[in-house]
Amino acid sequence: MERVVVTGVGILSPIGKTFDIFWDSLIKGVNGIREINSFDTSLFRTHFGGEILNFQPGEYITRLKIENIGRASQLAIAAAKMAIKQSGLDFNKLNPGKIGVSLGTTSGEPQVIEEIDEAWVHKGMDHIPVNLIYQYPCGMIPANLANELEIKGPNIIIPTACASGNYAIGYALNLLQAGKADVIFAGGVDAFSKMAFAGFNRLFSIAPEKCQPFDKNRKGMIVSEGVGILLLETLSHARKRNAHILAEIISYGLSCSCYHMNRPHPQGIGAIHAMHKAFKAGKVSVNDIDYINAHGTGTPANDAAETIAYKEVFKDLAYDIPISSIKSMIGHTMGAASAIEAISCIGTINNGIIPPTINYEEKDPLCDLDYVPNKAREKKVNYAISNAYAFGANDSTLLISKFNEK
Repeated sequence: MERVVVTGVGILSPIGKTFDIFWDSLIKGVNGIREINSFDTSLFRTHFGGEILNFQPGEYITRLKIENIGRASQLAIAAAKMAIKQSGLDFNKLNPGKIGVSLGTTSGEPQVIEEIDEAWVHKGMDHIPVNLIYQYPCGMIPANLANELEIKGPNIIIPTACASGNYAIGYALNLLQAGKADVIFAGGVDAFSKMAFAGFNRLFSIAPEKCQPFDKNRKGMIVSEGVGILLLETLSHARKRNAHILAEIISYGLSCSCYHMNRPHPQGIGAIHAMHKAFKAGKVSVNDIDYINAHGTGTPANDAAETIAYKEVFKDLAYDIPISSIKSMIGHTMGAASAIEAISCIGTINNGIIPPTINYEEKDPLCDLDYVPNKAREKKVNYAISNAYAFGANDSTLLISKFNEK
C-alpha cells in the first residue's frame, strides 16, 4: 500500500497568514482573539472572536473573478497556492486528472447566505443577485479551487462540522492509497459569519473574552475563522520529483457515539473508539505517541470528557504525554480547526517544539493531565495525534509522524 506524505502546507489564521508567521505566533503563545470588527455585535452577549485581518484575495486569485466566489473559497485558494509554493510542484509536469481536492467545512459560504437574506428582507426576492445563489453551495469551495488551479481529479467537500478537516484528510489518504490520484489538496476552511456567531451565542457556549481549555474556570469556546490545507502526495510521486517531505500521514480513525446532537458523550466513548481505530490502522501502540493536539474547545463538557477519553486510552501514560489546545490562541475555526491543528502537529514534528495552551490559570481536578500550560516546550516528537470532535458526535483522530525512509 502506498505511503502518503505531506510536501507543502498553506494556512491563514487569526495569528498568521503564512505558516512561518503562524508558527512563530503559536510557539510564542500569541492570542489572536479580539473584539469583532466585521459586523456589529451590540445585540449579542459576547463580542470577541478570531478574524483574519487584512486578507487580500487578489494576491492569490488570478483566474477566477473574486466577486463571483465566497470568502471561504478565496481563503482555500490562497492556502492551496501557499502549499504549492512550499512543495515546489511544477503543474506543467503533472496530469490534471491525477490531482484532487478534499476539503472539509462546517458552514460552507455563510456570508453569501447572509447577503442573500439582506437583499431579500430589504429589497425582495426579485432583487437577490443571481451570482450569489451560485456561490452558496458548500461544494463550490473545492470546485472553485479546482477551477482556479485547472485540475480535474477527485473533488469533494465533507461537511462533518468541526471534525471535517480530519475527515477530509482521511478521505484524501484513502484516495491516494487507492491510486485515484497522485496529489491531493486536503484540509478544511470556514469563514467568519454572523450565522455561526449567533448560533453559538444561542447555545450559551461562547466565552466572554478568552478561551481557556482545560482550565477550572473555562467558560466556553471562541468562534473564529481560518483555513488549513495540506498538499499530500504518494511517496512514490514525491520521490520521483525529489520533493522535500515534511511529515507522513499514517492513518486516521472515525467514530460516532450517537449520544447527543451538540454534547459529547460524558465518558468520551466516541473519542476513545476513534483513537483506537487510528492506532490499529497505523499499527502503532499508545507507547509510540509523543504528543496530542487536543480538540480542547474550552467548554466544560468537552474538556472533561476529552480528559476521561485520554485516561481510558493511555491509562497511566496519559499523565506523561504532553497535550495542548491551540484553540486557546486562534479560537475555534470550525471546519478548518482539525486541518490547522494537523499543520500545527507538522510544525511540532519538524521543530521539536510543542505549542502551549495559553490562558491556563487554575488546575481543574477533572482535567488533571499535562496541558503544556502557557509556555511552549521543547520535545522530540516522532508520532503525534490530532483529535477533533464535532456536533452529531462525529469524532476523529489523525495520526501523523516524522518521515522515515524505512
